Amino acid sequence: MLFADSGLSDAQISVLLAVWSLTAVVFEVPSGAIADRFSRRGSLVASGVLQALGYAAWVLFPSFWGFAAGFVLWGLGGTLQSGAFEALLYDGLAANGDEEQYGQLNARVDTIELIAQVPVAVVATALFSLGGYQLAGWISVAMCLASSVIALRFPEPDRGSGDDDEPGYFATLVSGLRASVPIKRAVLAVALVYAIDAFEEYFTLLAQDWHVPTIWVPMATIGVPLMGAAGAHLASRLPFRGWVLFASGVLLIVAALLAVPVAIVLLGLFYGLYRFVLVHVETELQHRISSDARATVTSVAAIGSEFVAFAIYGLWVLGSAVAIGVFVLAIAVVVRRQ
Repeated sequence: MLFADSGLSDAQISVLLAVWSLTAVVFEVPSGAIADRFSRRGSLVASGVLQALGYAAWVLFPSFWGFAAGFVLWGLGGTLQSGAFEALLYDGLAANGDEEQYGQLNARVDTIELIAQVPVAVVATALFSLGGYQLAGWISVAMCLASSVIALRFPEPDRGSGDDDEPGYFATLVSGLRASVPIKRAVLAVALVYAIDAFEEYFTLLAQDWHVPTIWVPMATIGVPLMGAAGAHLASRLPFRGWVLFASGVLLIVAALLAVPVAIVLLGLFYGLYRFVLVHVETELQHRISSDARATVTSVAAIGSEFVAFAIYGLWVLGSAVAIGVFVLAIAVVVRRQ
């Protein structure tokens, strides 16, 4: 909404999102190797700082180029977090022999992350009413910095002796790339499914297009992350079924064709089913990784998702949500065959 209210067109907004993805394409795998070679906790700390700088750029320079700079900083921060968090979580469990609990804990993390969007939506509405985008932006900067402080307290299992025989950065990078080959199907599944999450960036624009007043958009879409949280929670209790992702695509197409405020309910159902599938494919990938370069392998899947995300951005410009729904159906067919 900030971009649209600053005078940017749908095409310009999609270009900005493409800049965000391009940044991830360039730095995703190298940042994963940094986390594997040096510190996953340190990567998470740096991630929060860079994302805070990105939001600050948006507030201080509310123009196309200011937004682009912010997305580059946010993209850099995102790549440092991507892979590092999953690897830190999995290896922390493995250190105690509890790696089989990763799926349940991963689902719980996703659930909490999505539920947290509900109070954030309420606060966003209040902040926008009190101080517009400026106040909301500076609070976002503060929250990112707070996440870095919290990350400093995360325990990090010892993964090496710290002597001269420890693999260097480039050796770690190559090791992670090689480890991705034997499990390429699991990597591809994560890349395809995770890319669908790029569509989340358009939820507020959809609400506006479906005749929801701008000030009420955060509240109108509050049920979408709740449905996503429900889907993520159920993923730890129910087995994966190939038809689930296909059904989510059908719901999205129907919602887009209706294009009325009540269609947000169908959008929420789409998101819940999607999150159910995402938790399953992410968990399967972590269980299949046997290399010490876990963050790098996870980043390989993430960079694949960024390439697929470009298709999401293009489809939004060319055909809006209906085209994206058809794309989800195609992904469902591919993932079901993995």
